[in-house]
Amino acid sequence: MSALPAGHRVVVPAFAESPLEGVAAATLEPMDAPDPSTLARGDVIVRVKSAAVGWVDLLMTSGQYQHMAKPPYTPGIECAGTIAWVGPDVRDLAVGDDVIVDGFLAGPRSLGAYQRWGGFATYVVAPSSAVVPMPPTLSHDQAAALLGSYETAYHCLVTRGRVQAGETVLIHGASGATGLAAVQIAKLLGARVIATGRSEAKLAEVKREGADDVIVLRYGAPDAQGHAALLPFRDEVKALTGGRGVDVVYDGVGGDISLESLRCVRFGARFLIVGWASTPDVAKGKGERGAPRANVLPTNLVMMKSLDVLGCPTAISSVMDPSSRPPRMRQILAWASEGRLAPRVSHTYPLASFREAMIAKWNGEVLGGCVLHP
Repeated sequence: MSALPAGHRVVVPAFAESPLEGVAAATLEPMDAPDPSTLARGDVIVRVKSAAVGWVDLLMTSGQYQHMAKPPYTPGIECAGTIAWVGPDVRDLAVGDDVIVDGFLAGPRSLGAYQRWGGFATYVVAPSSAVVPMPPTLSHDQAAALLGSYETAYHCLVTRGRVQAGETVLIHGASGATGLAAVQIAKLLGARVIATGRSEAKLAEVKREGADDVIVLRYGAPDAQGHAALLPFRDEVKALTGGRGVDVVYDGVGGDISLESLRCVRFGARFLIVGWASTPDVAKGKGERGAPRANVLPTNLVMMKSLDVLGCPTAISSVMDPSSRPPRMRQILAWASEGRLAPRVSHTYPLASFREAMIAKWNGEVLGGCVLHP
């Protein structure tokens, strides 16, 4: 093969105290193309066309995500691109194929030898088993934003939540990447969706993506410490459900929203804990463990409403039970190939603007996905 040109990559030199400090400390550095003579016979080199900028990418820079890559590392747990080289033992892939790199098997969230090949780079190296043919219905931008968000939504709603047609699901953070994926998947399951968020304009777009009803979350005046209390939304949810309450809560936000949500459910509902985006600093910074600012749920409400409170850690569950993942992947890729779901990508940036992209994600400016173009 002819020599591949050099490129660039983003490098996180060490864990910071907070994600914003981690973003500030990250650098853009020159990158030599991977040398095929140093790679395994079953490896492939992918030239990255699009790399998703996810919430996890931000948390990882401060070591506040449950999985920690070893610094210095290149962020970017999800990407899509075109194959630039295949090892001699690779049979089902070819140079020029459009592919998704599976972030569970390669990149900073993976385990093992391919962890250093993050997607915020011109090239990544992955074993052929970690390379998924791109559904022809998707662009590279959409493909880069597919697996992480839609696998999370599927695991939470289907595997853990057991959502059935005709049920009502309350989805928080619905304009985010996993929230919007949850809206789409819940509708494919035949559920009714009530979506919440802080932006009326973004919720209008969420409704266009399939949500049946939307609720704009509102806050009171900030106190002396700058904390603004969430105003109750229970009455709005009860009005939309004829006083009954919802069957399922999909909560990727945490904090005050979780507490208020417990007052919005029917007896025997399922409460799905997907994340805590409103309180990202529950763990210590700089990769230290412990959770000095952990979210807390009132057990009296859990008991009196006979709730099933279900933790939904998609990546950890996939490691603990590898058999759970193949059917989930098949269904998501089938829905995408059939045109029944497609990630929404509102923001794109060149690789050199990675800081701007990550800050936009942090500040909630993004609707659905955000990607970098190396």
